[in-house]
Amino acid sequence: MTARRDFPPLHEADLEADPFAQFAAWYALAAAEVPMADAMTLATVGADGGPDARMVLLKGHGPDGFRFFTNYGSVKAGQIDAYPRGALILYWRELERQVRARGPIERLPAADSDAYFATRARESRIGAWASPQSRPLADRADLDRRVAEVRERFEGVGEVPRPEFWGGFVLRPETIEFWQGQQARLHDRFRYSREDGSAWRIQRLGP
Repeated sequence: MTARRDFPPLHEADLEADPFAQFAAWYALAAAEVPMADAMTLATVGADGGPDARMVLLKGHGPDGFRFFTNYGSVKAGQIDAYPRGALILYWRELERQVRARGPIERLPAADSDAYFATRARESRIGAWASPQSRPLADRADLDRRVAEVRERFEGVGEVPRPEFWGGFVLRPETIEFWQGQQARLHDRFRYSREDGSAWRIQRLGP
């Protein structure tokens, strides 16, 4: 079994005043040391009023918030359109760190979705066209047939364009929490919060 790493206590004086700068520092270390550092849980609200959650990939972060991309016909996109709020969490086990954020979610401009889609591998672009995300499929052969049809459709086309039904969202945090694991479960937790664009307030939370 891998030995547990000990980490020094986290103090408020160690934190950046801006949570996005703090996240950038933590994410840079995670990207260097953690497999799939961009994997995050996204929670939304279902039609029954209950929570719904799944793993997505973080595809951008900064003062505007946390970005991810999906099929606009997916269940999660429909939930966001109906109730545009959510929460996310990234957990980096190797560093004993997690980051939580909550706030409104909105669609990214088409130009931003186009720019990201252009960075994807050709097969990933074809997959975006082929997948009826969240909707029933008869079997794997049904999906393979859809992929083959899309490949044929764009054969000889240099750049596969972004489908209109696929694009990005950004979660704009109202609160962001940073958690650093410590011995005996006496973890360090700090929450950044603000209202109506005011300055960020930092509070230590009990573990």
